[in-house]
Amino acid sequence: MSRKTTLSLRFLCLLASVLLFASCKNSAQKSTGKAASSENTRRPNILFVISDDQSYPHASAYGYKAVSTPAFDRVAREGILLTNAFVASPGCSPSRAALLTGRNCWQTREAGTHASTFPADLVTYPEVLEKAGYHVGMTGKGWGPGKVVGREHNPAGKAYGARKMEAPKGISDNDYAANFAEFLAQKANGQPFCFWFGAQEPHRRYPTGIGVKSGMQVADVKVPGFLPDDPDIKTDMLDYLYEIQWFDSHLDRMIKLLEEKGELDNTLIVVTSDNGMPFPRAKANTYEYGFHVPMAIRWGNRIKGGRTVDDLVSTVDLAPTFLEAAGIKDHPMQLEGRSLMNIFTSSKSGVLDKQRQAVYASRERHSSSRWNNLGYPQRALRTPDYLYIWNIQPGRWPAGAPQKYEEDGTLGPMHDAYHDIDDFNESPLITRREEPGINKYFHLAVDKRPEVELYDIRKDPYCLQNLAEVPAFRATRDKLGAQMKAYLTKTNDPRMGPGGEETYESYIRYSPIRKYPKPEN
Repeated sequence: MSRKTTLSLRFLCLLASVLLFASCKNSAQKSTGKAASSENTRRPNILFVISDDQSYPHASAYGYKAVSTPAFDRVAREGILLTNAFVASPGCSPSRAALLTGRNCWQTREAGTHASTFPADLVTYPEVLEKAGYHVGMTGKGWGPGKVVGREHNPAGKAYGARKMEAPKGISDNDYAANFAEFLAQKANGQPFCFWFGAQEPHRRYPTGIGVKSGMQVADVKVPGFLPDDPDIKTDMLDYLYEIQWFDSHLDRMIKLLEEKGELDNTLIVVTSDNGMPFPRAKANTYEYGFHVPMAIRWGNRIKGGRTVDDLVSTVDLAPTFLEAAGIKDHPMQLEGRSLMNIFTSSKSGVLDKQRQAVYASRERHSSSRWNNLGYPQRALRTPDYLYIWNIQPGRWPAGAPQKYEEDGTLGPMHDAYHDIDDFNESPLITRREEPGINKYFHLAVDKRPEVELYDIRKDPYCLQNLAEVPAFRATRDKLGAQMKAYLTKTNDPRMGPGGEETYESYIRYSPIRKYPKPEN
């Protein structure tokens, strides 16, 4: 072999070694990068957590002293705390339908009213995620009350409820956290999950006096301005707050279980409520305490923690958020909500998305509270500064008619039938309604209301001073009214057409129907 040939072979060997080294180095770098970013490329788990009847600001993360919610506070601290989160309706069944579908209540037909039907053709985010390979389930309260048709399970997912625990009388014995563990045990290795934890707390009725008995402090209760600052009211509110703590304790166990399994930081956790507190002028009303709810969101390193976000957010925004987080672009859902992902990816606090200038809410039938099962239709528009309410049938009683027929067919006493307020017959507003310090609050809760209401939320968060007829606010009233009706028309609200009343009153009700005297009008 010649010297020239030997040198050529040596050069080729050296070149091959250099190329092999470069290839190995590049592969190692790619491998390291993949490991570092695996948390951001895996499909996220989704844990949606919803209490039953909890108003903003009743969580300790908001500085409310009377309640302790360490699990909610942790989600807020390690993620974002939202101060302006709203539901699509101040009643559970329509609110949950809107959340599941990402649509306004008037776009969900029968599901947009209370105790009716969830139509088979409405598509929900858990169904889309399940078809995309997610392990899907729920515990506690999903969508309801009402009748589910054309589905094997509740629209929120397959129910897990076999595990029980000891609980005070009046509180569910569902061991929510244990049922979540059962759900996780059935998940395939590496499979992402979507789970709905629907607590039945703090829905009434409450174990009377349980808040005081547990050591909670009545003196710490701050009563909203539409209720009397009275010891009986404070004690009742303390029982409500106790049940919020019960709900929070299960969330705490779920978070710790995810930590143990190494799944926490790849889980998008959203904690909120379906509507406001079950007190007069709150739940079943489109006032602030009826549809303004707590919300905190955590998602490992995908959300920079320690932030407080003041954007107007609706729960109809959650379905598009979950689908985008899961990387699902091709789906059959007709979404009205807007994804929150741009808020997640920000590192700032305050108002982040200036396009979020309004949220909308609606109410139709709640309980059976009027002659012929009639509802009390409302539409509401909330901006950063104002709340505009359209009471579509102002001739009706907002909390229900004051009298009903007894089971024996006789007409019952006055003020015994305001069934759109939970357990109102036991409230001091009824039992002590003639007292000077109570009487005005009773009338705030039950009296008929004008067709249009307008409130300056920054100055009047309790919605006590209606500005609709104040000349200085006439332009604001007219502007917001036009904005609302344009949006309702654009989104095909039946109430904007001639057959709206007939449409909503034709929807069947599956819960018991009470009998009332026929009104004069």
